Amino acid sequence: MKVKVVNKSTNDLPKYETEMSAGMDVRANLPGVEEVIIEPGRSALIKTGIHVSLPEGMELQVRPRSGLAYKNMVTVLNSPGTVDGDFCGDIGVILINHGTSNFIVKHGDRIAQFVFAKYEKADWDVVEELDETERGEGGFGSTGVK
Repeated sequence: MKVKVVNKSTNDLPKYETEMSAGMDVRANLPGVEEVIIEPGRSALIKTGIHVSLPEGMELQVRPRSGLAYKNMVTVLNSPGTVDGDFCGDIGVILINHGTSNFIVKHGDRIAQFVFAKYEKADWDVVEELDETERGEGGFGSTGVK
């Protein structure tokens, strides 16, 4: 995967923290800023300094880190965020603070995970009726709560 690192004061690329991790931890890139404070109920766009070139049929998903969510109630607002193959800019992470205290992001903090996923494009086949299924048009909660 081609990657360009911009404005980093460290050479930390996103990386897998364990042998079997599905996601690479990515860090905040805050050159010239000491910290970003995210107040309760607020969100902030945190840049990573990472630019990627993805092959056709591949997307990069930006996902929350479970530790931030569990310990601080901070998560990725548009989770999972999708980075399309034709985007070559600085990947930003929208963090939201669902907690009751300010959350402070400092340069180099691990803020999210990158997961690479293959996808397929779909073509629409417009029809008058769809095939019958057992569920039918039953939506939210139609299969039971538990």
